[in-house]
Amino acid sequence: MSAERLLIDSHCHLEFEQFDEDRDALIARAEEAGVGKMVTICTRINKFDQVKAVAEKYENVFCSVGTHPLNAGEEPDIPYEKLLELSQHPKCVAIGEAGLDYYYDNAPPEVQEKVMRNHIWAARETDLPLVVHSRSADEHMIAILQDEAAKGAFPFILHCFSSGAELAKVGVKLGGYVSFSGIITFKKSDELRAIAKSVPHDRLLVETDAPYLAPMPFRGKRNEPSYTVHTARVLAETVGLDEDALWAQTTQNCRNLFKKMVF
Repeated sequence: MSAERLLIDSHCHLEFEQFDEDRDALIARAEEAGVGKMVTICTRINKFDQVKAVAEKYENVFCSVGTHPLNAGEEPDIPYEKLLELSQHPKCVAIGEAGLDYYYDNAPPEVQEKVMRNHIWAARETDLPLVVHSRSADEHMIAILQDEAAKGAFPFILHCFSSGAELAKVGVKLGGYVSFSGIITFKKSDELRAIAKSVPHDRLLVETDAPYLAPMPFRGKRNEPSYTVHTARVLAETVGLDEDALWAQTTQNCRNLFKKMVF
């Protein structure tokens, strides 16, 4: 694969059971499609061993460590020192995903916030980017990001962005990146595509969030990293770049952000 022609799936969940039967094959399909690196994202710190095992098995797969907001009630008291310890793994390139999800009622808001702030402290200490999950919580998320940024800068990604324009604007202003998933390819995502146009090119990322949110023309099917190319194609059209330029830009953005990722 040409070093110039490389796309990175910045967020997927390759350790999930949906991939147990064909994980080797889907990694091979991703490479064939040009998706040369993938970051498999941790959703429970207590299952980090499963996440890191996938990253250890495949040279082009990296990982994160963290607690998804929907799982915050299961892991409300894990200190950020534990995150610091686990993040020392050589294939761990990010903290999270953590954040706020008020669409579902899986964990109290105050617990989600506490867990998220722990992750922010870890991201600030390690200089590893925090993978931020935000759903139906724009105002509270903006308040937390602004409050924590005032205490000291930390790198972060607004992952699988599907929120409002103000959160994207604040995120970029605070130094964050905005990652777009297959949602941007959906016919009714005009508002999201308008937001994407407002994001500086040097803050754009692409992802699958596999096995969820497969882009068109695979919507409704199991998602996988090779489908990143379809999201990248639509994002390129949306922001006014040709596909090669979008691939090069998002890969450079990953180089800038994931400082432990080996290229």
